[in-house]
Amino acid sequence: MARTGAGGGSRARAAAGGGSRVKGARRPEVRLPPLEPYDGGGLEPDGDYDGLEFRERDLSGQDGGGARFMDCALSACVLDGTRLHHARLLDSVLIGIRGVGTNLAESTLRDVELIDARLGGTQLHGAVLERVLIRGGKIDYLNLRQARLRDVVFQGCVLVEPDFGGARLERVEFVDCALKSADFTAATLTDADLRGATELGIAGGLDRLSGAVISTAQLLDLAPVLAAELGIRVED
Repeated sequence: MARTGAGGGSRARAAAGGGSRVKGARRPEVRLPPLEPYDGGGLEPDGDYDGLEFRERDLSGQDGGGARFMDCALSACVLDGTRLHHARLLDSVLIGIRGVGTNLAESTLRDVELIDARLGGTQLHGAVLERVLIRGGKIDYLNLRQARLRDVVFQGCVLVEPDFGGARLERVEFVDCALKSADFTAATLTDADLRGATELGIAGGLDRLSGAVISTAQLLDLAPVLAAELGIRVED
């Protein structure tokens, strides 16, 4: 009888989205070699940047479309309107960057740490993010439509109206992260762990959360929105 009860409890927890069934994200392990200070001019389209440190550089309005950044560090750089469409950021660290309208559409970020960023209107639609850690900072109106995220962790950051429309999220974690008015319309979620979100606001795509796990408290908070989505009237 005890064994049967324990098994039933396990099945109940699994049905409720127990953590044992969620595959955790693999975090990046970035180990930068000794870096050379970048002393060149502006960014160049299809440029090749390897083992360089960009420190306190104003890269506003520059065009680095198609460029490759390998084993690089960008620290306290300004990226207002910087064009990095189709760029590749590999085994790199971005610390304290800030900017509005940075264009990283259809770019690739692999084994990247983004720390304490202050960004607004960043374009990452159609991008590929794999083993990426976004820690601290605040990002407003992040456009991740049609992007592919695998092994991505949002930790201790604030995301205001992020757009995941049509995106594919696999092994994505939100840890101590505030999600304000997130849109998951037409998104596909697999092993997406929302339980650690300190704030979980969903503006669209509630019907796409079947591959996500949330906590009981979050479920209660979302109950009014879920009822409205399903056309349920709640009256006492």
